[in-house]
Amino acid sequence: MNTSESHADLVAAEDVLLFVNAAITATGQREFRPGVSGALDQRLSLDFLHTYVRVNYRRLYAASLALDINDHNAARIVLGLLETAGEAGAEERRAEGRLIAARLAVLPPQRVYRLFGAVRRAGINNRRTRAIMRDWLAGRPDLGHDAVKYRSGVKTAARHIHLRCPEGAQVASEVGAFLFRPGKLPRYEHPLLDAWRRAHYEQGAVAELPFSVAEGFAARHGMKRAVFLERAAPRMTRLERLRTQEQRAASGRGPAEEVDLSVLPLTRLALYVLALPFERRAARRAELTGALRTAARRGAGGHAGSWGRVHAVLDDSFSSSGSGQKRRRPLAVALACHYLLEALAAPGAYRALWTSGRGDALLVRPWGPTPLGMRVLDALEPGAGGAAPDRVVIVSDGWDNAPAGLAGEVLRVWRSRLDPGRRTAVVHVNPVYDAAGFDVRRLAAGVPTAGIRDAEDLPALVEIARFAEGRTGPAELHAYLDRRVARFLGDGHGDGTGEGEVA
Repeated sequence: MNTSESHADLVAAEDVLLFVNAAITATGQREFRPGVSGALDQRLSLDFLHTYVRVNYRRLYAASLALDINDHNAARIVLGLLETAGEAGAEERRAEGRLIAARLAVLPPQRVYRLFGAVRRAGINNRRTRAIMRDWLAGRPDLGHDAVKYRSGVKTAARHIHLRCPEGAQVASEVGAFLFRPGKLPRYEHPLLDAWRRAHYEQGAVAELPFSVAEGFAARHGMKRAVFLERAAPRMTRLERLRTQEQRAASGRGPAEEVDLSVLPLTRLALYVLALPFERRAARRAELTGALRTAARRGAGGHAGSWGRVHAVLDDSFSSSGSGQKRRRPLAVALACHYLLEALAAPGAYRALWTSGRGDALLVRPWGPTPLGMRVLDALEPGAGGAAPDRVVIVSDGWDNAPAGLAGEVLRVWRSRLDPGRRTAVVHVNPVYDAAGFDVRRLAAGVPTAGIRDAEDLPALVEIARFAEGRTGPAELHAYLDRRVARFLGDGHGDGTGEGEVA
């Protein structure tokens, strides 16, 4: 390979890593510093990145669907690939179809229905798109449930792909009548469709509906909130029970701690913990700590105990309070990473350093400046027994301001003078997207930085971050992406090409 080809590959790898960081962290919502990353800034920044990477590196753009990117950007990638299908060859379209089908299968249904709405507004209605939409709808476990809970989304999708109800398919036929000819049938065989019909005039039917739909009918009937929550509890999802359990406990109509917290995703659990008042956290210390550690062990999986001596610098400065749209999200990521790193480290070989100096992780709150430099200095010091850490993990938005720039200088000197052999691996994970820089904010050029949204993705993100360190080449990055795609498609999704579709 000549020098120009090598340089082009290196630029391509850097561009893809830049895009992956954005696709993991950015959601089009404002961050703590609106002047730097407001909602409009984020949307404009993401528009540019998606277009740039799709046009220049289409195969890698599609392959990013197999990575731990957030749902917002996954939907944007799917829409972009469908909208520009004419720019891809037949083999590319086949590979993209498989990735799209696999990603739709793991997206929340409400997100997929919103995506289908965007597909209709964009006027994308080729055979391939119709096949992808129809296959996804055919795979739904209960289309009647979806018709009630996501009525406008199902209606939009069915109209767009001209979905026909097979002869003799009672549920499909009823769903068609429910969506497009309401009031035609005197009753429905499907229990949820009939409950929706009866809920218009019968209070008893309200509790049979999905919670989000039942709330509207309860308000229409003037039902007391406490009575409604008691009746609706059996049909709530786990997260709905979690969101309403304090209300039910306050009314005396339900226990406050009825949800098994340990089964929740780690970052979601950390958000719940931070939303509790300090006195509630202290009173439930054993329960909350046990749930966080259980979720962390589940997130660590086979990596548990394999990271050796780990020192963590965790940002609980005031900026970790996030924004009105992402309340306490950066702090929740830091708290979740704290328990996950504890599980990943060797037993007794973990040390946590919060920027505020606090030692009680369960009672952290956003407060004060961000003295990252001082905490990084502490983290690089040998731990118990005089042994240097094997890994230093920094979880922060990167706004080092007490004093400004100290963390970057400490890390530069450490890498160039004190540890040029890289005996200690240092990685920075950042939960906040910097729209102005089209990336997450970095601390030092020699320290790999990766965007993070959910702490559970930390082991995979550390693997991605090493490509940004300059010690591995583009070939290794492409091989890594190929492995992730192969693993993602390992469950045998269809090719999404629409072959065999009846016109």
